[in-house]
Amino acid sequence: MTDTLTTPMQNICTNAENLLEKARFAHENYLIKQQEPDLETAIEYYVDAIKADPSMCESYYRLASLLLMKGQISVDGALEQCKTALSLEPKNVNAHIYSGYFQCLNGDYEEAEKEFKIAINNSGINSARPRLFMSKVLFSKIKNHRSSLKDTVKFLYYLFSGSMMIMWDCPSIKMFCKFLANDFSVMSYKTLGETFEKMRLFPSALEAYSKGLEKTSQGNLFYQKMGDLSLECNNVEASLEFFKKAHEVSPANREVLIKLATINQTYFPENVDETIDYYNSLLEFGIDLDKIYYELGHLYLNKSDKVHAVSAFKLAQTLDPENPYYNNSLAYAYIKAELYDDAIEYYQEAIRLNPDAEWTAIVCHALGAIYSEVKGNFEAAEATFNAGIVLDPNNVDIQLSLGDMYMAQNDIDKAIKTYCDAIAVDPENYLTYAKAGLALWEKDYLEESIVAFHKSIELNSNFEIAQNNLGVVYLDGIGDPKASVEYFKNAIDINPNYTLAYYNLGRAYQSLDDKALAAEYFQMTLDLNKITDELSDKEIRQRIYELFE
Repeated sequence: MTDTLTTPMQNICTNAENLLEKARFAHENYLIKQQEPDLETAIEYYVDAIKADPSMCESYYRLASLLLMKGQISVDGALEQCKTALSLEPKNVNAHIYSGYFQCLNGDYEEAEKEFKIAINNSGINSARPRLFMSKVLFSKIKNHRSSLKDTVKFLYYLFSGSMMIMWDCPSIKMFCKFLANDFSVMSYKTLGETFEKMRLFPSALEAYSKGLEKTSQGNLFYQKMGDLSLECNNVEASLEFFKKAHEVSPANREVLIKLATINQTYFPENVDETIDYYNSLLEFGIDLDKIYYELGHLYLNKSDKVHAVSAFKLAQTLDPENPYYNNSLAYAYIKAELYDDAIEYYQEAIRLNPDAEWTAIVCHALGAIYSEVKGNFEAAEATFNAGIVLDPNNVDIQLSLGDMYMAQNDIDKAIKTYCDAIAVDPENYLTYAKAGLALWEKDYLEESIVAFHKSIELNSNFEIAQNNLGVVYLDGIGDPKASVEYFKNAIDINPNYTLAYYNLGRAYQSLDDKALAAEYFQMTLDLNKITDELSDKEIRQRIYELFE
C-alpha cells in the first residue's frame, strides 16, 4: 500500500513556493504599474518565503533589489543578499545578473564584468539579458575614459549579440508582452476618457477612467485623471479624495503631491497640518525648494507658529535673496515674532528690489508703521510713508496712517491736510471723513467737523465710531445733548459692546438732567467695562456719585 501522506518538509516547500509565486506576481505588477502597494506586497511575500524556506535562492536577490529601491538597505547590503543566494545556488544565472547589477551601482565595473560573464556562460542561448548588461558596463567604462579599444569592441559585440538573442529570452519576451498589453489597455481607456472630456461629456469621461482603473489597476494614472476632472467640475471634495488615492499608490509622484498641497491650501485651510506634510514631502524632491519654503512659511503663520514661519521664509530668502516677496514675507514673520530690527532690514531690502510700484508702496506702509508705532521714529516714518505715497499716489491707507501719525504728534494742521488729500484721492471712503472730522474737532472747527462726520455716516451708516464722535461734537462742542442722544444710541445699536458710547449716552442724559437714565447707562458702562476695559472704573463711579450728590 502506497503512503499518500504529505511530509512536513513537503508542506514547507509547497508553502514557500506559493509565497514566492505571490511575491513574483506582486513584483511583476510593480514593474509594470509602478504602484507602491505592489512593492510593499512583494517585499512582504519575499520575506515570508525566506522564513518558510531559507534555502530558496531566488527570494534573496529579488528581495535585495526591492529593499534597495525603497532605500531600506545599501548597495553593500544588497550584495550580501546576493552572496547568500549564490552560496545556495552558485550557478544561478539571475543571482549573478543581480550581483553584477549591484556591483555596477557600487562602481566596481571589474567585478560586475565577472558576474555578467559567468551569467553569460551559464545561460547559453538565453544570455540576451546578461549580454546587454555587460554592454552597459562597458559603455560606462568608455564614457568615464577608463577603457581601451578592446573594451569598445567588446561593447559593440555584447550590445549587438544581446539585441539579436533577445528573441530567445522567454522571460523578457513574456514581460514585454505584458507591458505591451497593459500599455494598450491603459491607452485605450485614457484616450476614451480624454475624448469625452473634449466633448464636455464629463460623466462619461469619469466612467471611462473608472473602468480603466478597474481593468488595469493603474491607479497612479486614472485616480489622477479623475481628480483633475472632478476639480474641473468644481467637485473639490471628490477631487481631493481621488488625488489622495493616487498618492497612496504612488507616493513618489510629485505632480500629485503638488495638487494635494494646492487643493488643501486653497479650499481646506483648516487642514493646515496635512498641507504642511504634503509640502514637506515635496522638499524631498529637491525641486523649487524656495517656493515650497515660501508656502510653508505662510502655513506656519496660519498656525501662529512664528518660529517655524521665520525659519521657512529665511530658507526661501537664502535660496533666492533677490526675491522681494521672500524678503517681505520674512519681514512680516519677524514682526509676528516681535523682532522689529530684523523686520526693518528685510522690508528695506524688499523696497530696494521694488518689483512693482503699487506693491512696494504697501511695503513702505508696513515699514512706516514700524517706525511710527514701535520705534517712535517719526522722522523715518514720515519719510517712508511719503515714499510710499510717491510710489502710489492712490494708496489712501498710507495717507491715513501718515495723518494718524501727525495726530499722535499733535500736529493737527498736517493731519487735517493729509486727511483732506486722502479725501481728494477717494471721495467715497467713509473712514477718511471720520478721521478728518476728528482732526477738525480737535482744532475746534465744529461746523466742518459735523459736516465730515455726517458724510462718513452717509457713506457707511454702520460705522459706529463716526456715530459716537458726531454725538460728542453735538454734546461737548455745540452743547446740544438732545441731538447727541440719537447718535450715541445709533452707535450702541450697531455695536452693543461699545463701552464709550454707553458712557457718552450717560453723559448726555446727565446734561438733560435725566438722572435715572444717566445712572442706568453709567451702570451699564461700568458692567461692560469689566470686559472691555476701555475706561477708568473710578471715573465712571464718580459720574454715578455726582448724580445723587
